[in-house]
This record gives sequence, C-alpha cells and structure tokens, in this order.
Amino acid sequence: MTARPALDRLANDIRACRICVETPLGKPLPHQPRPVVVPSATARVLIAGQAPGTKVHATGLPFNDASGDRLRDWLGVGRETFYDPRYFAIVPMGFCFPGQDAKGGDLPPRRECAPAWRRQLVDLMPQIDLVLAIGLYAQAWHLGSMRRASLTDTVADWRAIWDETFAPHVLALPHPSWRNTGWLKKNPWFEMELLPFLKLEIRRRIAAIAEN
Repeated sequence: MTARPALDRLANDIRACRICVETPLGKPLPHQPRPVVVPSATARVLIAGQAPGTKVHATGLPFNDASGDRLRDWLGVGRETFYDPRYFAIVPMGFCFPGQDAKGGDLPPRRECAPAWRRQLVDLMPQIDLVLAIGLYAQAWHLGSMRRASLTDTVADWRAIWDETFAPHVLALPHPSWRNTGWLKKNPWFEMELLPFLKLEIRRRIAAIAEN
C-alpha cells in the first residue's frame, strides 16, 4: 500500500487542475474543468477509461451512465461495490469531459492529462495488480508495444497479454458504450470467454480486501 497522504495531496492537485484552460494543447475546453478521478491506496483493480461523458461531467461520478451500467455488469458488481474506493481505483486517460464532435460523439481524451499526471498517480498506487484498459487510449498507455494492431486484436489476444503482463496484469476491454453493441454481437467470444475470467479475477480481489 502507498502513503495515503501523498496520494490524497496529488488527488487534490488533480481536482484543482486547469491546464487544459490555461495552457491547452489545442482548443480549450468548451466548459469549465471538472476533473473526475477516484484514486485508492487499497484497491487492487485500476479501471483505466477514456474520459468523462456529459452525465459524468454533470455529476462528478465516474461511469454514472449507461456505459457504467454495462461495465458493472461485465465486472459482476453493483454500484455500491463499484464506487467503494477500497476495491476500485478509477483513473481515466483524460480527467475532464473533452466536449463533443459535430455528430454528437465525445471527443478523444485531452492530451494534457496523461503527461501531466498519470505516471505519478499510478506510481502512488503500487498495490494495483490488475488494470482494466478500456479503449484504445488506455491500451496504448498501459500496454505500449504489447498492444496489437487493432483494438479487436488486442482484446482477442487477452490470454497472451495476461501472461505477458505482471504486477500489474492488464486486461484490454472495448468501451462499454452502447455504440459498441454491434462489436459485442460480432465477437461473442468476449462475453463467453473473457467476461467469466474477468468476473472471477474481480471476485478474488474484492474478497481478499474484504477479509482484511
């Protein structure tokens, strides 16, 4: 476990961050910053998502939307467990809602966040032994050269990546957005093979913490 005061100080610095307004890499945010992050000094699972959406920006609660409902189903946990920082750290690649494109889709995570904060935040959570890398941006950062040619290839090769990664292990996941419903139908192995394994690993880690 890490020193909680150092983690708390860093989390407070992140929540006060205004880098994408004051020194933006590209267009400034279309709204005031509201960084959303849930670090943890005890959790063994890190959920590495992309960036908050509109509902998360409005509430300040990560995955507080339909995507979160699907993700919790994938993990086999309810809202109370999901939002308990004893069990899960939630650290997206971009901490603020990045805005939307002309078609109404969310823009990519802001480029300022990861270089400014991610390494030092991850280093202060050495107890993490499972990273759920959701989407291309999280997979690029957490897998680096181990990432396969496409998101589908990376997720499909989850067994080999599990063996290639250690302390922490990494599981690559598609984004749980409704926009990926078609992907799930085209890749039934995800629900038949990967999700049972994921649920088992989550149960093991929650049980280990609950026993202490």
